[in-house]
Amino acid sequence: QVQLVESGGGLVQPGGSLRLSCSASPSGIIFSVSSMGWYRQAPGKQRELVASITSDLSTNYADSAKGRFTISRDNANYTVHLQMSSLKPEDTAVYYCNAGRIRTRVNTLNNYWGQGTQVTVSS
Repeated sequence: QVQLVESGGGLVQPGGSLRLSCSASPSGIIFSVSSMGWYRQAPGKQRELVASITSDLSTNYADSAKGRFTISRDNANYTVHLQMSSLKPEDTAVYYCNAGRIRTRVNTLNNYWGQGTQVTVSS
């Protein structure tokens, strides 16, 4: 069973930094992963796009993330990272990794989600 395994969330003070990572695994059965991205959902709010990156490394950012967050990916390891800097309390949310399409030896998975990782920005 393919999973998107997330790591890197936690508690950070305003102005601090965090790096989130997400890997599609097990890599041995994956042929390809299309676009990957990070979404977030704060309590009482809808899930929203933070940033995304295609397999040819084209990126897209929410206005709230521009200039503070950087998304990158390692295609060889089906991994996507989100470097977050100058964090604000309003960045507090559960962050979810998303893969648009994962092709494996046995099937194709569309719009696939990780389990989420909590990011809390507070003093």
